[in-house]
Amino acid sequence: MKPINLDGQSLTRDQLVEIAYGASAGLDPQALKAVARAADFLADQVRREEPIYGVSTGFGSNADKLLGAHPLRDELPGAVKSGRSLHEELQHNLIITHAVCVGPPMAQEVVRAMLGIRINTLLRGHSGIRVQTLEALTAMLNAGIVPVVPELGSVGASGDLAPLSHLALVLLGGGEAFHQGERMPGAQALQRAGLTPVTLSYKEGLALNNGTAQMLAMGVLAVHRLDALLDTADLAAAMTIDAFAGRLGAFAEEVHTLRPHPGQVHVAGRLRELLAGSTLADIAYHLVPKFRPWLPHSWNVPDMGWPESQQLRFDIGWDWVPSDQRHGREKFYRRFRPFLGGKKHQPQDSYSLRCVPQVHGAVRDALAQAKRVLEIELNSVTDNPLVFPDRTDAAHVEEQVISAGHFHGMPLALAMSYVKASIPVLASISERRLNKLVDPATNDGLPAFLIGNEDGTESGHMIVQYTAAAIVNDLASRAHPASVFSIPTSANAEDHVSMGANEARQVLAMSADLGKVLALELYTAAQALDLRRDMINAARDLAARADAVAFAAKVQGGAAAGVDPRFLEGVEGLRSELARSAEFHPGHAVAAAHAALREKIPFLDRDRAMDGEVATVVRLVESGKLLAAARHALSP
Repeated sequence: MKPINLDGQSLTRDQLVEIAYGASAGLDPQALKAVARAADFLADQVRREEPIYGVSTGFGSNADKLLGAHPLRDELPGAVKSGRSLHEELQHNLIITHAVCVGPPMAQEVVRAMLGIRINTLLRGHSGIRVQTLEALTAMLNAGIVPVVPELGSVGASGDLAPLSHLALVLLGGGEAFHQGERMPGAQALQRAGLTPVTLSYKEGLALNNGTAQMLAMGVLAVHRLDALLDTADLAAAMTIDAFAGRLGAFAEEVHTLRPHPGQVHVAGRLRELLAGSTLADIAYHLVPKFRPWLPHSWNVPDMGWPESQQLRFDIGWDWVPSDQRHGREKFYRRFRPFLGGKKHQPQDSYSLRCVPQVHGAVRDALAQAKRVLEIELNSVTDNPLVFPDRTDAAHVEEQVISAGHFHGMPLALAMSYVKASIPVLASISERRLNKLVDPATNDGLPAFLIGNEDGTESGHMIVQYTAAAIVNDLASRAHPASVFSIPTSANAEDHVSMGANEARQVLAMSADLGKVLALELYTAAQALDLRRDMINAARDLAARADAVAFAAKVQGGAAAGVDPRFLEGVEGLRSELARSAEFHPGHAVAAAHAALREKIPFLDRDRAMDGEVATVVRLVESGKLLAAARHALSP
């Protein structure tokens, strides 16, 4: 990867993702001049003995305590002296006492992203950190040293204090770190990389641990993952729509100009692209046969010369609608032949199919709002106090070192709350489509659980839906916004906090589980698509080989021919129309994704162990291979 040049003002989400996954960082020389100017300014103010929060005073509830000339305990007999000045001791103690997170370590890409964010924001030159300390932090990142940062401990104001303290602790030669795949003491990691610990100067502890880097890093990585999952959700929906031989009118461009929410318009257009070329979608109702269980005599049609029929794993059929049952529907049966097959005679599909643009699109709009907030935050200064060394009109130091609240994570927390609420929505509609596929009452003529089961011994995709349902329930139970429940900290000096770190951490974890639900839908939709396509094409092949009498054997009620003389005439019309049809197939992009899945997982002809296949399809979604296949099919 090319190094990412950081200047405090132009970092993008994509660049941060590159840093998270291994890119090194460079420091802009012009930005370093601003960094040096702020550090020199603070040093000058300390020499003047000006009271500055977090520099010559304590922190939080200790803000009313001014630093003295030396530690009071140094006057006691036998006192052990640290060798640091009180100003250095203040910053050192801030880091070592605030590194109290618990839980499993954050993923290394998250910690690298946190380092990248912290370096970038410090380059703005309003934090007071010295150039050499910032360079040491960057060297640690570029050397592949990843501090061990436990997951739990941030309340999201004053920023992500505890996790960022774990980040800085390694810079001081403490804590633990991962280096070259091995977990070790922080001092050892620095030594292996040829780096030396840092002694912190004025405000440098605050500069390192006072900010929103954890929630921002997790938010950016979650959004990066969700970007791909939203496209995957559209692909899964398209494959399911093809498997249903669904109706495309609900996705028409002119429909969505009447309610032009950006995400909705985008998804409708994307479905049109994914389903382009499909001859299953919008197929005439009467051409779609319904599943019947295979029997030994199912395809024994005399004199057909069709040995391939013996390999079919299903039987098919239609119901004939006699003349005396068409009253009031004569016009319909003049347009569509009087046969009831797998596709119900209704002009609209269920909400989980028809309303994909409205639901997927609303989730896209939630993500777009989060992106807007994250992009602002990436190049913002989020520590406290803020240093303005170039403000020449200031009457006193309080106008140049200003205490404010940029560490408060509420902008990120609320944006993540919005995204968090949308994840179960996307997972839920996916599970509803999956359930519709396996339920014979709703799957428009496909077999129950998408398996032939002629002997009554097979479960097919039954339990796949259970797993999806379990994940959806879990996602829904985790969707409550953390941001609505503030718990005051620091003896009520910090009396309203954002809980944004919890919000972003949960969104990142939930996004991975969303991918599992989408994978299960794709796994199931591929099975259903095979059955639908093969059943219709089997009907087409039979129609091309059989006469009306032989074809009538596939139509329930064949005995009615003697009662209604138009029965055979109707059968011949159906047979002739099927025989003239080209081979039926899904949309080009759907077909490409289906083929990519089938390279790894064959059609489920009979029950077999599915655990490995489920793990495989989850990996295919995580790796983006199915999505890449669909995108390649769409490329010019």
